This record gives sequence, structure tokens and C-alpha cells, in this order.
Amino acid sequence: MATRLVSTPEPVSVVDRADAASILVIMRRDGQPAAGAAKNLTLAAADIERIYRIERVRLVAGLARHVGDLTLAEDLAQEALISALATWPRTGTPPNPGAWLMTTAKRRAVDLWRRRRMMARHEATLMHDIETAHVDGFEAVEATLDDAIGDERLSLIFIACHPLLSRDQRTALTLKVIAGLATEEIARAFLTQETTVAQRIVRAKKVLREGDVAFEVPIGAERDARLASVLEVIYLIFNEGYAASRGEDLMRPQLCDEAMRLGRILAGLAPEEPEAHGLLALMELQASRFKARIGSDGSAQTLETQNRRLWDRLLIQRGLEGLVTVTRLGGEDGIYALQAALAAVHARAARFEDTDWGQSAELYDRLIERVPSPVVALNRAVAHAMAFGPETGLALLAEIEAEPQLADYLPLYAAKGDFLMRLGRMSEASVAFERAASLSDNAAERAFLLRRAKTCIATLETQL
Repeated sequence: MATRLVSTPEPVSVVDRADAASILVIMRRDGQPAAGAAKNLTLAAADIERIYRIERVRLVAGLARHVGDLTLAEDLAQEALISALATWPRTGTPPNPGAWLMTTAKRRAVDLWRRRRMMARHEATLMHDIETAHVDGFEAVEATLDDAIGDERLSLIFIACHPLLSRDQRTALTLKVIAGLATEEIARAFLTQETTVAQRIVRAKKVLREGDVAFEVPIGAERDARLASVLEVIYLIFNEGYAASRGEDLMRPQLCDEAMRLGRILAGLAPEEPEAHGLLALMELQASRFKARIGSDGSAQTLETQNRRLWDRLLIQRGLEGLVTVTRLGGEDGIYALQAALAAVHARAARFEDTDWGQSAELYDRLIERVPSPVVALNRAVAHAMAFGPETGLALLAEIEAEPQLADYLPLYAAKGDFLMRLGRMSEASVAFERAASLSDNAAERAFLLRRAKTCIATLETQL
């Protein structure tokens, strides 16, 4: 579990469609030209790459089912992009870019199989697909990507969450392939080393390849058995968007939007699974605060300083309704349901001062019994500090500070700085905030923490 706390507790909390805004004025999502658009509109390299990002997971998912090798599918997709970069500036954008990329990648696969004299049994099928995918039949190529779930990205998550893989391998692989996260970002989510994550991804691909795994979406009990892993991956995708681990922006909303979209599909796929509804409720309640988390000057805003009039009431309503569904299904003690309940504590408070910190502390007491991790213990310390005073928070922090996982964990030092500042121990608080800032690769977050450190120093100077 990964949460990036700054001062007050938050629940433990791809293809970038938003990136392609400039493209959508000239083509619809299905690749057909928009009204009034030129039939063969030439795109710059950057626009071609944006189209590729839109189609990447869809492309990899389809190729993986054909070639039975995730690494090879990724390589073929990259080669299709290279071919598009060389071809489209001369010929213009094809009527259906996604189908063009798929056909090009399949041709490359056939070339490889011929040259290596491997997988001969697949060649006839692929060649038939290619030969029949003429200009008027691109829809047939896209249709080969459809499956029982009806969403390429979610389908690939289910495939990658194969029981042959360990939990860590499943999560690392799907975050890399589906969410498009860098190895460094995944390492932060796992609170582990980059090299460890890289090894997990390599081994996961090898296990799938050598295990002769069918790249098909499981059905029935087998699909249900993978549900917990799928929920975890969607949750981690949302977390990385909610508090970006690196870059200039505090958030990456497109990742959160994608995670919520997948969560809604999953809740529809498993309507009687309370944790699916709990996860969706958690994400919607957290996402309701997006507009308030960044000030007009670009600064990070905590729950204490957020303008709650900017909170999205529709998302709050949906999240609360999701919790009602969880209760009806008897899943109140699920790990996502408990975190959604924690988010609801804030959603129900009209002002920061109205927050029921006692209820928040009680919910964290229940959550840590289900998830006895240092990160949950840290969040629990923050909730108890708000409910019973910063001295209580410091005492609880003292119990976990020696945990190896928290040695370089930014939220630990941010929380400690907040407790010390509330106690008037400004010099110590400043040191804690500076330590937290030094651990951040996110510009907005780092600036916020340094401002808090400077505030502590300024307060201390006025007292001398």
C-alpha cells in the first residue's frame, strides 16, 4: 500500500487519452476522421506518438493473444510505431490508425516466424487476418481484440495476474505494461529497489512465456480467483495518479480517470463482490477533491487548507452510494471498504474543523488489523494525532520509525514535521520537513514541504 501524506491523513490510497486532446479534433476514438477533417491528414511525430499511446495497450493485448509472448508483443508494437513514424508523414494518417498498427505488427510477426521457423501453426491464421483486413475491413481487425470483458486494458490485467506469477510479479508486470509506469515509479509504490522491480518484471514475462500460458481472459471461478490481484493493480494505478511520485505536477489525473474507468467496468463485471464496489467508492471519494488539491498559484493544498466548495459533489454522492452497496453485500470490513469509509469521513465534513477524527482513528484501528503494514500504521498515527493530540501521534510514530521500509519514506518525515510543528517544536519540525522535501521527486510536493520548513524557521526567529 502506498500513500503520500503531507500533513493530514488520506486513505491509503497507460495510455493517456487526455494527452491526445489535439488529435481528437481530427479523429474520433475509433480512428475514423471527424466531420470536416481531411481524409489523409499528416501528423507530426509527436501526434503519431500520442495516437500510439492511445492504442498501445489495445495493441499489446491483441498481439499477446496471437503470439503468446508478452515481451514479443511489446517489441512488435514498438516496431509498428517505428513504421508509422516513417510512413504516415509521407502517406497521411490511415482511416483507422489502430488497425493499421495491428496489421503492421502482425506482418512483422509473420516475418519473424518465417525467419526463425517457429510457431508455423499460427502463420496461416495470421496471414489470413492480414489478407482479409483490406481498407474496408479494418473493423474486422479491431474485432479480434474483443473478448468477454469488452475492455482491452482490463483484459490484459486479468491475463497478467496469472496464478503462475507471484503477487509481486503480477503487480509489477501489470503496472509496467498496462499503466505504463516507469520502473522507478513502481519501486516507490512497493517501497523497494528499482533493480528488484526490474527483476520481477523480467521473471514474470519469462514465467508466462515458458509456462505456455494462454493469453485469454479466464472465465468463471478462475477469473474470480484473480480478482484480488486485479483490484490491487487498479488501486496502485490510481495511487500513482493521485500523488505523482515524480515530475512537475502533484497529480496525474489521467491515471486516476483510467483507474476509475476500469473500476466501474470491474464493478459491473462482479456486481456481488463488495470489494469491487469498495475500491470504486474509495477512488471516487478521493477523486472528488482533485480541483481543491492545487491552489490557484499551483501550490499543494492539504485537507486543512482546501476550498471544499470545489469538491465534486457528484463523485461524493457516487462514492457514498457505493458504500451503501458494500454494506448491503456485507463487506464493511474489506480493506477497500474501510479506506472508502475513511474517505467518507472527510467527504461528510463541511469544514476541516467538522472532521470526525475519532471515527477516523477507529477505522484505522480496524484497518491495521486487516493490513498490518508500516504504511497503514503511519496513517493511523496521523489520525490518532488529529483525534487525541500530536503527542499521541509522535508516540505512535516512535513505534514504527525503525521499520526498514520507512527509512526513506517521505510521508513519515512529513507527518513527523507536522506533529512537531503543532507542538511548537519549530526547529525539529523544520529539519523533518527538509528531510521529507529531499526525498521527493515531485516538484509541487517538494515546494510545499520546503515552504513548511521555512514557515517553521520564520516562526522560530520571531520567538527569539
